[in-house]
Formats: sequence, C-alpha cells, structure tokens
Amino acid sequence: MSFASWWLFVAMTFVICATPGPNMLMVMTCSARHGMRASFAAMAGCLCALIAMMSISAAGLGALLAAFPRVFDLLRFIGAAYLAWLGWRAWRAPVSDMDAEAASPSLPQVRGAALFRQGLLVAASNPKAILFAAAFLPQFIAPTHAALPQFAILLASFAVIECGWYLVYAACGQRIAARLRRAAVMRAFNRATGGAFIGFGALMAALRH
Repeated sequence: MSFASWWLFVAMTFVICATPGPNMLMVMTCSARHGMRASFAAMAGCLCALIAMMSISAAGLGALLAAFPRVFDLLRFIGAAYLAWLGWRAWRAPVSDMDAEAASPSLPQVRGAALFRQGLLVAASNPKAILFAAAFLPQFIAPTHAALPQFAILLASFAVIECGWYLVYAACGQRIAARLRRAAVMRAFNRATGGAFIGFGALMAALRH
C-alpha cells in the first residue's frame, strides 16, 4: 500500500465516518443524557463491534453473506427490529423537570456496562458494514505486499478517525445537555432521537444489498 493510497483511504473514511448514522446518534444521545464520561462506554461498544465486523469481513464473511442473501436478509431484519425497539423506548421514555443544580440533566445514570452493550448492539445491528468493509478495504491493499500488515494499518486508521468523530458528536450532545432539564425539551429530544432510530431501522429493512 502506497502513501498516496493510505491518504485516499483516510480522506474517504473521514467523510464516511462523519455521516450521521445510528452509531453517532447513539453516542450523542448518551452524552446528552448521561454526560461525556458515560458516553465513552457507548463509544467503546460501537468501536469494538465495528472492528470485529471489519475483521470478520477480511476473513471472508462478506462474500459468504453476499452468496447467501437469505442469511443476510435475516440479519438485516433483526438489526432493523433492534433499532426500531430502541427508537420506541426513547419515544416512550418518561420525563420530568430537573432541578437546575442537578448533576445529570436528564435520565438517571446507567452503568457503563449497559451503555457498552447498547453501543455494541447498535453498531452490530447493521450487517451491511460487513459487506461494505469487504468491498471497501481491499481497494487499498496492494496485492504485491503482505495483506495482514496493510489491513492492520487501515483498521487502526479507521479506529482513530471513528473515535475522533465520536468525540465531536459527544461534544454536541454535551452542549445540549443543559437544555434537557426541562421536561418539554427532553420529551421533544426523546421523540426526535426515537424517530431517528425508527427511521434508521425502516431504511435498513427497506434497502437491499
């Protein structure tokens, strides 16, 4: 892999990771509801799932899913149902006015393990990531050199860029956290994020690979 190829990969990945999606929405929502520190657990869960899926794609599962569309469709519908369930929970979440001095401006704090698990499941809910990695990564790997070191460089580069955008979205969530002390604002936020998750689920169910 040449230096020019790596820079092209970085530029394309930077744009792809910046695009709003379920992972970024999950991180921003966790930061807004539970604080920046709590959102780190959700970031870790999302990133672990993505790295695992990209590694699996390198092992050939992407080609396997493409060869067996029914298996892919089953995973896709399961993922869509999970995103829709998250959206329904967010839409129906109870709200109340918070004290101005309260440490948390929204929902009660949750354990980091729960946020990690939720981030892991949100990122893993989209099997298209496996097919995307199977089609995208090989374009930047030179066949004349060992594939594993090149894949490790691409994966590490992806992880750094993805984490950078997680921090940007988490910071955005932190900025709006204070406004969520009001029940009316929190209700609107819940319905907006819940509707977005449901929308992502509907898109996933409707799209074909």
